[in-house]
Amino acid sequence: GKEGDKITLSEINLISNGDKIEIGKPVLAKAAVKATIKKQIKGDKVIAFKYKPKKRYRRKVGHRQLLTILHLDKISVKQ
Repeated sequence: GKEGDKITLSEINLISNGDKIEIGKPVLAKAAVKATIKKQIKGDKVIAFKYKPKKRYRRKVGHRQLLTILHLDKISVKQ
């Protein structure tokens, strides 16, 4: 999505409410999180360097992962 879009995350694995913890197997069907996309950025550059000694074989590959920063608006649990 774009910045400012509202999304709903429905596949929630764990909910904690003070002393009560619920764990999904694999997900909780009664939980949902509403969030707003704040920013989409690229992460730090990761360098993979491969070489074989004495063979003049060298390869340098870089990669930047795309990341999304969310603002969690509401966490809802159906009873």
